[in-house]
Amino acid sequence: MNSSFLLFENDDHKFIHLGLERLNVEGIFTNQYLIIHNNEGFLIDPGGSHVFSRVFSNVSKYIDLRNIKGVFFSHQDPDVAAGLSLWDIHLPNAKYYFSRLWDRFMPHYGVYNKSKVSLIEDYGGKYYFEDGVELQFIPAHFLHSSGNFTLYDPTSKVLFSGDIGVGIIQPSFKKIFVDNFNEYKKEMEWFHKRYMSSNKIVNMWISKVENLDVEMMVPQHGLLFRKKEYLEFLDWFRELKCGEDIIGNIYNRG
Repeated sequence: MNSSFLLFENDDHKFIHLGLERLNVEGIFTNQYLIIHNNEGFLIDPGGSHVFSRVFSNVSKYIDLRNIKGVFFSHQDPDVAAGLSLWDIHLPNAKYYFSRLWDRFMPHYGVYNKSKVSLIEDYGGKYYFEDGVELQFIPAHFLHSSGNFTLYDPTSKVLFSGDIGVGIIQPSFKKIFVDNFNEYKKEMEWFHKRYMSSNKIVNMWISKVENLDVEMMVPQHGLLFRKKEYLEFLDWFRELKCGEDIIGNIYNRG
């Protein structure tokens, strides 16, 4: 399923999933997304170099690359940002949005032009399309990265959650959405216990998103969540003991 598909569309606005690799060399599939508003593009976690050709091809079907004005990196990991130098060749009018914490880290991916970088403060921020429609950068620090953001699109009511909500599963090419949360949480538990820093931090993020009008949560890995399963996820996540809460078990094992 390397073809892209629409998650939301109205007359002015699209939220697009940019497909999956047919041959998985990653160990776990990554999801990339594109928002288009009135022919202005915004790319989300475009990924590493080995997915570049697929993502590039699918983006090009929807928009002239000169009209992509923003690229968002939720955090610094290579599966999020290692393709940055390849994208920079083709995106003459884009700015790159990521945490201020990674200002000295991201140049290691090959982009040194600071005029193309817009750093996000710890408390979050907003991106505005030319007509004033906004996207919201929501703090998700230490879940799992120390400088980490999720992104909310109020128009489509889609929450991009990055590594929050990840399931360690290889999606079939026929199944995109979680359809049984109780079953799927078995694929999520180990990752969230080990990669999330503490239940206190989990609940700080939940306090930022639980009052948003979310119809769909889309993570960077695994299956996507419709509203019902998203709400089930929040109920599960807010009770999860992870990271610091279980550190004794990790250090003392064996």
